[in-house]
Amino acid sequence: MKPILPIAVLGASLILFVVVSLTRADDAAAPAAVPDDYASVAAGRAARIVAALALADTTQSERVTRIVAEQYAKLHAIHEARDASLAAVKADAEVLARTLATEPAKKTAEVDAEAARRRILDETTARLYDLHAEYLARLAVELTPAQVDQVKDGMTYGVLPNTWRGYQEMLPQMTDEQRRQVLAWLIEAREHAMDGSTSEEKHGWFGKYKGRITNYLAAAGYDLKAAEKVWLDSKKK
Repeated sequence: MKPILPIAVLGASLILFVVVSLTRADDAAAPAAVPDDYASVAAGRAARIVAALALADTTQSERVTRIVAEQYAKLHAIHEARDASLAAVKADAEVLARTLATEPAKKTAEVDAEAARRRILDETTARLYDLHAEYLARLAVELTPAQVDQVKDGMTYGVLPNTWRGYQEMLPQMTDEQRRQVLAWLIEAREHAMDGSTSEEKHGWFGKYKGRITNYLAAAGYDLKAAEKVWLDSKKK
């Protein structure tokens, strides 16, 4: 039989976990410094995105490249802090779980761990929101709205224009209202994807909104699977 910890010890353990968990969550607000190797990666990505704009003013091009590179670096720092904090909270929870003998105590620890995890994610979302707004404001000073969209597409692998073109070719009979709604959701997906930490996360945002679009169009009577098959077959001819 497993020994049951005294109530005083059990309570102390749970209080300690909550304090440590909240400290881990607060750590998410202090992103780690960007390593030199990632700074180089960020600069390379920024240079490729800005090169596609073909800006005639070399000085302007350099300024925009710096803005985009700094955005990549800041996003990286936020995501690294988030992942480190989540990993630490998980590790703390696993250690505490091994010291608890009763199911109610374990359940309480799980609830505390989830609360700490949610706080980290919420604080990260808030920081990304602020950074996103600041970034777009900086780009707006240098670029036209169309050029800003090009930068957004560059950061998200061109998924929006390619997907939008596909929907229009597959379903040319869409109404104007349906077109506006589909495009609006793709634009919203791109805004989220811009702040993603990995290719998988960026594509995941588009996947989420594509599911919403599929349900919307299916409710309007469209058979997307059939339309996609006809469209793909036409591409082969």
